[in-house]
Parts: sequence; structure tokens; C-alpha cells
Amino acid sequence: MKRNSRFLAIAACALAIMVAASSVVFGAGAAETGSFSVDAPSAFLMDAATGTTLYEQNAREHRPVASMVKIMTLVLAFDAVDAGELGLGESITVSENASSMGGSQAFLDAHAEYKADDLIKAIIVASANDACVAIAERLGGSVDAFVGDMNDRAAELGMNDTNFVNCTGLPAPNQYSCAADAAVMFRELIGHDKYFEYSGIWMFDFEHPSGRKTMLTNTNKLIRSYEGCDGGKTGFTNEAMYCLSATAERNGTRLISVVTGAQTSKGRNAQICKLFDYGFANYETRQVIFGGVELDAALEIPASKEKRSAVAPAENGFYLAARGSSAELTYEIAFDENISLPVAAGSTVGKLSVFADGELVASSPLVTSTELTVPGYLDILGELLRSW
Repeated sequence: MKRNSRFLAIAACALAIMVAASSVVFGAGAAETGSFSVDAPSAFLMDAATGTTLYEQNAREHRPVASMVKIMTLVLAFDAVDAGELGLGESITVSENASSMGGSQAFLDAHAEYKADDLIKAIIVASANDACVAIAERLGGSVDAFVGDMNDRAAELGMNDTNFVNCTGLPAPNQYSCAADAAVMFRELIGHDKYFEYSGIWMFDFEHPSGRKTMLTNTNKLIRSYEGCDGGKTGFTNEAMYCLSATAERNGTRLISVVTGAQTSKGRNAQICKLFDYGFANYETRQVIFGGVELDAALEIPASKEKRSAVAPAENGFYLAARGSSAELTYEIAFDENISLPVAAGSTVGKLSVFADGELVASSPLVTSTELTVPGYLDILGELLRSW
């Protein structure tokens, strides 16, 4: 059925959306870096909600990133959980190979069974190499196969300056990434809510099947010293030096900071904080589309039994703005040209777009709240009688 393709929908949008959007400022990217710099070989600052780059310094330079490699290991683990391919309560038998890993570890017992959830927790909190290998062998069948999956996932994310050789970040020839790619994969990781259940844990007793306990401590000290920091992945080897990808949230704005190659852990943490301070001082993220909130606008199909269905954005929409600037926001709805009956509830039927001073800043598919069906014989007869 033909529908009008586009129309301005300021008045049609839900009042809650309009109120929330009315205070949004405009001009992301307007803040000048000026003399701002970071005392590290490579650095990157990103807005997590929109993926916008806020600062970069040698951010595409290929460098070893040590245990930040584990970010991708965790991404694949959570991907598998979401796809139903790995249960958090599933028992995983630890191989001799996994238990023999050096460096940071949870001291897993060979041939013992551990819950997948506990292994993931050990990786997030304590950067456990042995837990990484156990997860890799479970998901890939072998570490080499899993590493192939890591590189495939990196390619999907557009991480063109990254090559993985192992799943732990232990030194290996031709293994490298860059600050910008590290931010991209870390943004993917923190999109999993489960990650934050563990990333803020400072210390816990990891219990082995034998009853033995190992105290594990978070390698990211910023969760205790920087306001809003609730996650991160550290890394250190003599080759990579001190690296960190971290995230912090304040007043609805979430940032991702990355530093690689710092000379000391204290210096690395200081530069991450400097990046966060710069980002929070100059930018803010505002939500301008609220997924699942019905609009005042409705999809009207007179030929259907129900005549109309409320619609709602399928996704949240965010807008990054420079502090202190302003813009006029307008909302526009475009329904699809051809919509055929029946229309199931939750069907995509158009798009909601948000513009700031005429520039598109956010959009979301629109979905129906209720179904629209083909009227039956009795429905048609009843309508004829009502109009008699």
C-alpha cells in the first residue's frame, strides 16, 4: 500500500523525546586541542555512544599491545554467549596447555572443570592467561583456530591495523594493533552489559574445584582512583611497555581512552586520566532517540482491520556535542513507500531521523507496536453497517 514517503514530525514525536532533546548542544568537533598532548607514544580518545574520535596521537601506529589483545578474546566469548554457543554455567575442562600459561594467571588446575562464567570473570578482573587459553580452546577447538576467528572479527570491525597471533597478548612475532583499533574493539566489548558486572570488582577469591582459592586483584587501578571509571584492560610486556584501554562515564557521557607504550604504569594511568579530563571538559553525549518509546505519530493504513498502529524507534540514538554551543533540533519521520498487509507487531515500517541545524545527527528504524491485519468478511460487513 502506498504511503506518503516523508513528512516533518516535530509535533508528532513523543513529548518526552522533545523535552530531552531541547537542551542538546551542537558542535561536536568544535573543541580545539590546541597545545593539548599526551605523554605517550600513542593515544586515542573516543565517545563510546557514537564512536566519534575526540583526540588521537599516532593512533594508527602498529605496536605490540600486550594483554589488550584479551579484549578481542572477551568479545568472542560474549559473542558466543549471545549466540547461545556458550553457556555461562557450562563446565570447561582446562587442558595442560592452558594451565601452563605464564604471566598473569588464575593458576587453573589441569584437567579440572571450571564454569565458563568464572573463567571470563578471571580474564576481566585479573587478565588471566590460562583462562584465556581455556576459553579459546573451548570456542575454537584450538588456540590457532580461535586466533583466526579473532582476526576475522577484527576485520568485521574495520580494525585494519591489527593482527593477532595469540589470544593472550604474550610476546609473539607479527602480533600488533594500534590505539585506534584498541578503542574500536573495547567499544564492542563494553556493549555487553555482562562485562560491567565484573569490570568494577577490585578483588575476589577465585575458587578452584579442589577447594583451593586464589585471590585475584583487578589490574586496572583507575576503577578506584578516577571518578566514573568502571572498566578497562591493562597490558604490559617489555616489548609493549605499559598499555591501557579504559572507559569512564559521567552524567550520561561515556568515553574510551587508550594509551600504548608508556614508560611506567603510573605514567600510563596519568595520561589516561588526562584524556578523560579533556573529553569530559569539552564534550557531552545526549540521548535524542529513546528506543521503545512510542511516538505520538502513528502508521495509518485505512484498509487494515485496526486502521492504525503506534510506532516506536527500535534503537536508542545519541548525539555528541561540544559543550557551550547550541543548535535547533528537528525530527523527521519517513514511512516506507510500500507496506503490505498483514503487518506484524515489531515490523520495521520506516525511519526516525534527528537533525541539528539541518545536519543529520541520529536515526533509528521505526517499528509497529501492534499488528495490522487484513479485515475479514464480517469486519467488512460490520463497517458497511456502521456507515449505512
